[in-house]
Amino acid sequence: MAKTPTKSTAAKTTRPAKASARSAKPTDTAAATPADAPLAGAIRDSAQQIWQAGLGAFNRAQAEGGKAFDALVKEGVTLQRESQTAAEEKIAAARSKMSNLASELSAKAGGQWDRLENIFEDRVAKALHKLGVPLASDLQALVARIDALEQRLPQPPAAGSVAVKPKPKPAARRAVKPRVS
Repeated sequence: MAKTPTKSTAAKTTRPAKASARSAKPTDTAAATPADAPLAGAIRDSAQQIWQAGLGAFNRAQAEGGKAFDALVKEGVTLQRESQTAAEEKIAAARSKMSNLASELSAKAGGQWDRLENIFEDRVAKALHKLGVPLASDLQALVARIDALEQRLPQPPAAGSVAVKPKPKPAARRAVKPRVS
């Protein structure tokens, strides 16, 4: 058989216990034993030391905060320089690679343009040959022949002698037929 809780026991079980360390006093003096007193004192001393250590750390942080800040700034400057140097090296390497690639592409394109130019010149030469237009080499050969023929001609008389020039013949006149009306 289960006991039904009475009004006084039900009230005791439903009350929340106080969690604050300052207000935690034993309500029942008979429950605190002399063996618990040294443990409570040790806990109190430990809590006091933790509090004092926290205050000491806070004080040190305030006193050395400027020094720590300056040290962090110096470290940041050093890291920035190192990262900037590394970035500049990467940029220089990329620039060099792009320059080499551009040179290769330029050389390939130049070769293609030379090939295209030769094809164009050959086709133009063939078209001019079909039309009967002499080539530059043909004209040079003719000039050389003319020079050779001029060499064979007799030299004009010296400047001191008078050369008689033949009189040019008058141009023939055209006969005009009268109109018959």
